[in-house]
Amino acid sequence: MAQKPSIPKGTRDFTPAEVSKRNYITTVMRKHFEHFGYQPIETPSFENSDTLMGKYGEEGDRLIFKIINSGNYFYNKTKIDLPQSIQELQTNSAETITLEQRVELNKFTAKISEKALRYDLTVPFARYVVQHQNEIEFPFKRYQIQPVWRADNPQKGRFREFYQCDADAIGTKSLWQEVELVQLYDAVFTELGLQGCTIKINNRKILSGIAEVIGASDKLIDFTVALDKLDKIGEEGVKKEMQQKGISPEALVKLQPLFDFVGTIEEKFQKLKTLLENSTEGKKGIEELEFICTHVLQLGLQSSCLDLDVTLARGLNYYTGAIFEVSAPKGVSMGSIGGGGRYDDLTGIFGLKNMSGVGISFGLDRIYLVLEELQLFPNEVTTGTKVLFLNVSEEKAFLALQTILKLRKNNIKAELYPDTAKFDKQFKHAEKRNIPFVVKDVSPDSFEVKNLISGEQTTLNFSELTTVLQ
Repeated sequence: MAQKPSIPKGTRDFTPAEVSKRNYITTVMRKHFEHFGYQPIETPSFENSDTLMGKYGEEGDRLIFKIINSGNYFYNKTKIDLPQSIQELQTNSAETITLEQRVELNKFTAKISEKALRYDLTVPFARYVVQHQNEIEFPFKRYQIQPVWRADNPQKGRFREFYQCDADAIGTKSLWQEVELVQLYDAVFTELGLQGCTIKINNRKILSGIAEVIGASDKLIDFTVALDKLDKIGEEGVKKEMQQKGISPEALVKLQPLFDFVGTIEEKFQKLKTLLENSTEGKKGIEELEFICTHVLQLGLQSSCLDLDVTLARGLNYYTGAIFEVSAPKGVSMGSIGGGGRYDDLTGIFGLKNMSGVGISFGLDRIYLVLEELQLFPNEVTTGTKVLFLNVSEEKAFLALQTILKLRKNNIKAELYPDTAKFDKQFKHAEKRNIPFVVKDVSPDSFEVKNLISGEQTTLNFSELTTVLQ
């Protein structure tokens, strides 16, 4: 029995039309990345496990796809001794795994898997910078458009394999980079026609300050991870998770003003200054954010809105300063379509200290879905072959190919039907592929052309043919 074809859950095939639309988006991104001075690099699809593990927090580490060593570890072992605690995992859910079991599981995983598919592009970028530091001119601005993988629960707009489109500047602490990245977001979304995107901004120092003033500094990671889920599980869900992580009810009372932060950016700054008046770290975060917001607003944005969102946390551990997240225009049901932030010492984990960087990411797949929902893709994006030359004989086919070469030099998409099949079959092929023009007959000086949309049939010379097809 023939095997039924299928693909792994959370992955997709893309049709020619879909690929054309995705290429349209990335072409716009590349254009603006390069206008802003970012240079392209690429890194391997998989990294050494120790490059990735421990960089994304406990929840992120769980979503990293591990690769079995050489794909044949178990074939080379006559006996595999699994610790008792790991054997017990077969009947346990992820929530009931004990610390001992997790430690044993991590040790066992390290024995059979030394590589993993990359979770994002930022950590591999940090590794790249350290390895190539003697070749790089700092500050270094790079962009990268490549796939990443996460063992997540697939749903609308969330996949296990997807592309990230990143722009990072490393080797400078200047806040002008944050100002520029907001402008970069705005430039890309404006050209794509996504009017009214909201670029949310916050600062991890402000979150540290809030944790400090409510007496939960020792729970900072738990605090930010829970807060980052506000859009998904709501205020009560966040409070419940914080309590489960050991944040006291008294701290949650002090935290309440955070859930009621409304007003203009200026008004929000005034509220923050009152809330964090006793936190040196928090006041430093306010100072950084004021610089960014003030200059962005003075320079102006083309079509996007800037918003100070004090509940924005971005759950990744490596962020240390400004953090960004972009939401689609109102009325579109979609999670964030971009995000990023400042990381002061990400390269330090690989031995290169004091190398501050900041970067943003565009969510290609979600941006695609938003453009599709709002019908913002230009018609020409999916335009394929403009004219099909019918194949009636070897002699005519050669004449057709001579003409096709000239048309292609004029940037006209043209092709020859490869077989000398019946006219009806060749016409149907053109119709099914939405090719608007067919050349039925060709001679050195004239072409019998049929417009399949209007049904009109004319005889043209080469100059006239070129004009009609352009």
